[in-house]
Amino acid sequence: MPFLTSPVLPAGILARTPQPTLPTGDGLLLRPWSAEDTPAVHQAFQDPVLHTWHLRSAGSEAEVRGWIDEWRRAWNEERNAQWAVADAATGRLMGRVALRDIVLEDGAAEVAYWTVPQARGQGVAARATTTLARWALDEIGFHRLELTHAVANTASCRVATKTGFALEGTKRSAGLHTDGWHDMHLHARVRGD
Repeated sequence: MPFLTSPVLPAGILARTPQPTLPTGDGLLLRPWSAEDTPAVHQAFQDPVLHTWHLRSAGSEAEVRGWIDEWRRAWNEERNAQWAVADAATGRLMGRVALRDIVLEDGAAEVAYWTVPQARGQGVAARATTTLARWALDEIGFHRLELTHAVANTASCRVATKTGFALEGTKRSAGLHTDGWHDMHLHARVRGD
């Protein structure tokens, strides 16, 4: 049965070119992941704060290498796009920003991020998210980006608000964390915001 509308983004729009490096213009680079990031990602996932809001833990560097391989493959499969957020001057890993659950036909994806403990309080997540949203909406042509976080995660809520993701509502008991079910805020930006 044919669709009555055309896809918002054509298949291949991401995979036809290598994943880009995106400078924030203020000292950070969003760059594709490399095997050299393995020790820093492993160390980041030992952080108790990260365990509070994220569902993964890293038992070994070998496990993390597998994640990085998967993150790199996901670009070519156009289902997720993950960037390392690095200090532009030193190359030191500051965090991660991503488009998850990409649906090209709808021009939609979910934004996600985390930062290493040493980078918190420096606006890293907000700067990276601003750059990623600008690229996705203005350069690639995504129509809608969503961002969800636990209501109790006030730092993530500040990032969402600061980067222009309007709060659209609360998804009740929508996120399972290690301490149980959390209500989740749903924020979004659409092209033209």
